[in-house]
Amino acid sequence: MFNLKVCVIGGAGYIGSHAVYELIRDGHEVVVIDNLSTGLREMVHKDAKFYLGDITKKGELSSIFKKECEKKPFDVVMHFAAKLIVPESLDQPLEYYHNNVEGVRIMLEVMTEFNIKNVVFSSTAAVYGEPVKNICEEEDPTIPVNPYGETKLASEKLIKWVCKKYNMNYCIFRYFNVAGADETLEIGLKKDNLTHLIPVAIQAALGLREKMIIFGDDYDTRDGSCIRDYIHVSDLAYAHVLGAKYIYENNKSLLVNLGSNKGFTVKEVVKEVEKYIKVPYEIGPRRPGDPAQIVASNKKAKEILGWEPKRGLSDMIKSDMEFRKKNS
Repeated sequence: MFNLKVCVIGGAGYIGSHAVYELIRDGHEVVVIDNLSTGLREMVHKDAKFYLGDITKKGELSSIFKKECEKKPFDVVMHFAAKLIVPESLDQPLEYYHNNVEGVRIMLEVMTEFNIKNVVFSSTAAVYGEPVKNICEEEDPTIPVNPYGETKLASEKLIKWVCKKYNMNYCIFRYFNVAGADETLEIGLKKDNLTHLIPVAIQAALGLREKMIIFGDDYDTRDGSCIRDYIHVSDLAYAHVLGAKYIYENNKSLLVNLGSNKGFTVKEVVKEVEKYIKVPYEIGPRRPGDPAQIVASNKKAKEILGWEPKRGLSDMIKSDMEFRKKNS
């Protein structure tokens, strides 16, 4: 057992806050930096130290690193500070490149100045674009189809070049749909404009929105609706802990997908929610660019990190529903 000092940038957001909880459970010291543009101060674990700071402002980041690294340098920096809404990225490409790529560039520059050698980057399976096959693997072509995916891929490449030059290690994770809430129900997905299927279905079921739309039911799948990969946020967060420990201990870099290795149709997700409460929905037309099936392989994560999801679809739905009831 060894304890790391970890800086989590974006640690007040949905996935970042869950990573902080898992790091603290595993016995590590955590410092959170977040500008609270989308994150919430209340989501930061009470045992983590919090700084209000913006990754795109080098002076702010440098002063926090100086203060912290005088006591004990960071062993690992984790990045969760990206803008991530696909339609918004099409509407705001300049903002997305500034926050997602320039933010990463500044973070890496500050890391090199303080001689910090390990970075964990929360990327996305959106880097694959339109998948060439049903199960995405790490070696598949990366041809993003929106600015969000492009900024994540640009950041991945920048991280690789900087790590090569400065003898640093990276761990890059690519994944699809994340859902659920921490078992304590202290943290979860708390946003107004939800776009992901599971929370949208639960909002409709709880009367927090009028209904949900299933976009197309004439795909070549087992029930005509799209098949997608879902992962519980706590499983995802724990993978980031394993990744941080792996690169720190082995002095090696890593790029892996995180996924379930199997998918669920939209209708199957709705049926699972309806085990608890009725979901008002209607069938709408297909959305342009929606593939029939996208699932991420987790073979490499299993082999290298010994990681695979412990929680299933029902766990994601139950925990999200309980969190939503508690906070609506």
